[in-house]
Amino acid sequence: MPAEIRKTLLHVEDTLIEGGKKAEVPLRMIAAVAVIKNPWAGQGFVEDLRPGIHDVAPDVGKLLTDMIINFAGSGEAVEGYGKAAVVGVNGEVEHASALIHTLQFGNFYREAVGAKTYLAFCNTRAGANAPIMIPLMDKNDGGRRSHYLTIQLAIPDAPAPDEIVIALGASLAGRPHHRIGDRYQDLKELGHDVDNPAAVTS
Repeated sequence: MPAEIRKTLLHVEDTLIEGGKKAEVPLRMIAAVAVIKNPWAGQGFVEDLRPGIHDVAPDVGKLLTDMIINFAGSGEAVEGYGKAAVVGVNGEVEHASALIHTLQFGNFYREAVGAKTYLAFCNTRAGANAPIMIPLMDKNDGGRRSHYLTIQLAIPDAPAPDEIVIALGASLAGRPHHRIGDRYQDLKELGHDVDNPAAVTS
């Protein structure tokens, strides 16, 4: 059964001044959100989640990706990206995870923005009006700290106990006045080989 979508939201946040100083490049962050019926609600413990994933994840992934790209103007404009899911209190965290931790969801977004890194993520269980946290990272460079960002929002009536909130996030720039360096700088100072990709994750 396709996703039963109760509502969608587009959240836009522009930071023009940070630390009392005007941003040379304003930071725009965008979140595309869908409130859907939990496809496993009322079924007790479901052993095989794959049918529900196949029914719901692709449609929601495409919908939210299109919302982000349409507002951003192009996939190229997106620099930081991430995803999140919040399942209502009658569901399992596994239900939230199931719908966003699948290529049938994430690949729509990854391909639309031409990304190389994995999608930063958050999956939780909560009631209506709980904080929805969407962590972001640079779409092409996991060590670029300027794009370690978090979009935070809340929906007064969601998720209901039998719903899941699914969200994609984007930034069109990095943090204003970024000045803590990148991971590569730390690695060099610690004597690591920054030309070795495995070292970046240490």
